[in-house]
Amino acid sequence: MGAILLQNIKVYAYHGCLVEEKKIGSDYRVDLKIKADLSKSSVSDKLADTVDYVHLNYIIKEEMAIRSKLLEHVAERILNRILKELKLITKVTIKVSKINPPIGGNVEMVTIKRVKKR
Repeated sequence: MGAILLQNIKVYAYHGCLVEEKKIGSDYRVDLKIKADLSKSSVSDKLADTVDYVHLNYIIKEEMAIRSKLLEHVAERILNRILKELKLITKVTIKVSKINPPIGGNVEMVTIKRVKKR
């Protein structure tokens, strides 16, 4: 078993319930941890035997570009797509953070975390 982490993926997107968020957009941070059997690739040294983190990043960027009102919704789409497209993965943990959320206070970011297993 093993894990691959993609940390601090920066994305500009238009998620949120407020009209302003739909128009202006905001900065987001995505952190991803996947669990998979990496034993074969550790011996073979072949990309085909592991989880391609370029593919993971592509899924995140593509799904973040689709507007959602809630961070939970975009996270769920990312989780489902990762498990559908990358069969070696047994567990995915994702954190989606909105940087400087418009909540009437000095808040650096708000984060949701979701976990999904095969």
